[in-house]
Amino acid sequence: MTFDDFYFDYSLLDGLDAMGFTKATPIQELAIPVILDHKDLVACAQTGTGKTAAYVLPILNKIVESDHSHLNTLILVPTRELAMQIDQQVAGFSYYISVSSIPIYGGGDGATWDQQKRALKEGADIIVATPGRLISLLASNDINFEKLEHLVLDEADRMLDMGFYDDILRIISYLPKDRQTLLFSATMPPKIRTLASKILYKPEEISIAISKPAEGINQQAYLTYDTQKIPLLGEIFKNTTYQSVIIFAGTKEKVKSLQFELKKIGLKAKSFHSDLEQKDREELMNEFRSRKLQVLIGTDILSRGIDVDGIDLVVNFDVPPDPEDYVHRIGRTARAESKGTAITFINEKDQRRFHSIEALIEREIPKLPLPAFLGEGPLYTPSKPRSAPFKGGQGKKFFKPKRKS
Repeated sequence: MTFDDFYFDYSLLDGLDAMGFTKATPIQELAIPVILDHKDLVACAQTGTGKTAAYVLPILNKIVESDHSHLNTLILVPTRELAMQIDQQVAGFSYYISVSSIPIYGGGDGATWDQQKRALKEGADIIVATPGRLISLLASNDINFEKLEHLVLDEADRMLDMGFYDDILRIISYLPKDRQTLLFSATMPPKIRTLASKILYKPEEISIAISKPAEGINQQAYLTYDTQKIPLLGEIFKNTTYQSVIIFAGTKEKVKSLQFELKKIGLKAKSFHSDLEQKDREELMNEFRSRKLQVLIGTDILSRGIDVDGIDLVVNFDVPPDPEDYVHRIGRTARAESKGTAITFINEKDQRRFHSIEALIEREIPKLPLPAFLGEGPLYTPSKPRSAPFKGGQGKKFFKPKRKS
């Protein structure tokens, strides 16, 4: 299915053509007609499936065809990196049309705050915001939501994981009840179903089965005690020539400590976490993109908020608690049909989690022997996962809809 089949405005199609967009992805094929038909939507689709374009393009088309002298759309996202990324995509898609957008996120200095307030007063068609900063700006009464037509929650599961449930409901209390609400989530746990039942009205439901890791990813694992992980990392880097590496750890505190541990063994690594100032985070990402920094360390927030090509190694220092987060993590490498390596360290406590990952991707990942100087690691004796992981499937019912607030 091509984008011409959606009968978008010619100027919007010109922008898509200039960007090389021709054929729609499965989530776009299913979601765009629903959104153009003004229905609420809950969609389960992982990062990398084209979900941003799936909601941005029909919204842009609707804005172009209407009187857009007011704030039309609010997009809520979990991180500032994703807010900036979506704002850039909106700018690209709307190159030939007169639609404006503003990214609203925290972490900047006073000048950033003043700039965002000024931009809101001057007006925009689309706001892409993190919940925390938007709550702060709402207190200053600088945003008029009276004529808002669209609310989008992108990566809703990640926002709830970060504790934004109450903030989201508070923001929605400022919005008109007569609106179109679109919820996109990579996973569909009970807390997402609860949120969806409160804020959507008779939604259409779409599920895109989680993609298997790209064939170009060489997946490996080591059975290792925690005390063996750092020297094992040193050995991996000693015997290979990886130029661009991401290491994922389970917590922000672990991310910070790993930076110092890796420095001790001679690795040029820096940690990416929420305590950094915005300018420091941007400088760090620019340093990583330009290959001036070899190793970037982060949590699962980084797995969904980073857009960097050419990453040739991903290391799971800790096994992620959600099997689908594993797919997100290792999906940072082997992009655009390139090759890459993903290595996971499995301690004795994480074996059940890793077994769930193997069940999700429907393959057993090779367990490599530890270097002789490290001695033996734990035996791999995982018990059966308690329940089968969610794999999606179009038409799956998630909840009973209630009238939105």
